[in-house]
Parts: sequence; C-alpha cells; structure tokens
Amino acid sequence: MFSIYQIKDAYKLISSNINKTPILFSDKINNLTKSNIIFKAENLQKTGSFKIRGALNFIGQSKNQNFVAPSSGNHAQGVAAAARLYKKSSTLVMPLDAPSSKIQGVESYGGNIVFYDRYKEDRVKIAKKISLDKGYDFIPPYDHNDIILGQGTLGLEVLDQLKEIDFVPDMVLCCCGGGGLISGLSIALKSQWNKLKIHPVEPEFWDDTKISLKEKKRHKIINKKSSICDALLSETPGELTFRINKKLLSFGISVTDQQAMEAIHVAYEYLKLVLEPGGAVALAAALNYSEVVKNKNVLVILSGGNIDKKIFLNSLKTKIKKL
Repeated sequence: MFSIYQIKDAYKLISSNINKTPILFSDKINNLTKSNIIFKAENLQKTGSFKIRGALNFIGQSKNQNFVAPSSGNHAQGVAAAARLYKKSSTLVMPLDAPSSKIQGVESYGGNIVFYDRYKEDRVKIAKKISLDKGYDFIPPYDHNDIILGQGTLGLEVLDQLKEIDFVPDMVLCCCGGGGLISGLSIALKSQWNKLKIHPVEPEFWDDTKISLKEKKRHKIINKKSSICDALLSETPGELTFRINKKLLSFGISVTDQQAMEAIHVAYEYLKLVLEPGGAVALAAALNYSEVVKNKNVLVILSGGNIDKKIFLNSLKTKIKKL
C-alpha cells in the first residue's frame, strides 16, 4: 500500500505543470438530490482530464526519450502533453472509434497515433510490441505505481480544498475504468478520513470493478457491449489497482448511457460545465441513486470533459428534472 507522503512527492514533481482545479457547489443539484454535494471539476484540468497527472509523474521520473501508451483518448492526451512538456516523444495506440476531440487533442500535443480495433485487437499487446521493437518506455493507463501516485494528487488537492471550507464528506463518488484514479484518490482521502465510503461508478455492462468487489477477485467482462462512456471501457480491473481498491472501496455503482447523457445536461444546465460521458458518471450516480446520497455530504469527481460535439448536443435534448 502506498502512503500520502509518496503522493505529496508526486505533487511536488508535477504541480508546476497542472491546474489546481476548482471545487464547485450547486444549490439546484443539492435540491434535486436532497444532499450536500461538492464537485471537483477535473474536467478543467490541462488536456481536459485527470490523466495528465499520472503521465507527468511517470515521464518526469524516466530517463527514456520515447514513450508509448495504449488509450481510448484521455490517457493518450495526457501522455502526449506530458511528453511535450519534457521535450520527449510519444506514440499512442488509440481505437479507431475514439472521439474526434480526443484524436485532435493528441495530435495538437504532437503525439503519434497508431489506431486499432477495440473489438478485435488488444491495444496493450500492440503498445508493448512497439515498446519492445523500438525501445520505448511503455506507460500503462492505470496499473503502475507512478500512475496511481500521480492520479492521487487530485485527492491531495481535494484534502486541502475541503479543509479550507470545513467540509467533511460522508462519501465519494468517482468514475472507475481500470481503477488508477480511484485508487490514488482513496489513498489520499483515507489518510484523513479512514471510514470514508468511496464508491466506484462504472457504465452499465462494463462494471467489472463493481462485480470484482462483490466476488473479492478480479472479474473480466466477456460480452463487450457498446457504450458512449469510452474512457471507462476496461474489461477487468488492474492487478495493482484492485489490490488497493478491494481494501479501500465501498460497493460499486453502475449507470446507463442515458443516465450519463442526462448528467451531462445537468452539468451544463446547473454547473455551466462541459463533461464527457465517462466524466459524468459520478454525477449520474448522485442523480439516480437518491437512497445512497440523500442527507449526506458527498464529494463527486467530475473527471473529464473531452466530448464530441454531436454527443454533447444530443445530451442537451435529453429530459432532466427541473426545479
């Protein structure tokens, strides 16, 4: 298990290259959910998601000049941006159906893209072959010490921000794909609040962590179904991340694509924020699981905002609860 002190070391390394993203409040959303919610707006981070934190921590400690990473898009953007900041090069293995906003983001940071078919090919195998053939450093999206500690810096920021306003959360809702963000976040927050309940939120049919926590062993998704939450489509939790998460997390929650779309609309309507589907699932859980959040102090992590315009515009057509 890692310590808060290792996360503090990671923060010292990366803090000059990231945004200290704000925490936000919404009386309207509190009225909808009958709870008291604080939002961590990590969608306002450089590259539009938390992923640059882990990438900076990894690349900042490596002597290699070239890096390769498998990603649906946000990790790819984080690696490309971090490599450019350190004046190094990056190659990103991305799915053919990645949102155009994420492809354009990687290209804008100078990353080289190798495309693959997410339903027929294994992006990790492709990236590891490139690493082996060319001698590049392989940067996993979540299952690595430096990645987890880098993502944990988000939790370190939240600790300071909540202390400033004297807010003690009863629970946390955070998106979960492979588990890198929520494991790092949990290490940081549990250093202050040991009994805090932290719930991973996943897309329906891709709730491998939810099932794994129930079964107390890593579960693998066999029947892969499409989902708009492209950033969270991990078929099984990471070995290292699950070792941490099975000790620190409470029960998992899953949300539908429709609920994610409604959450995007709510975030725009009441927070004036743009979220991507995977970045909105924690809000979707708060909006749709009233029995979990009612009368509680809740920390909701808004993890990313890299959304295609078409999906965003469609989200604004969904019906949401009005006050």
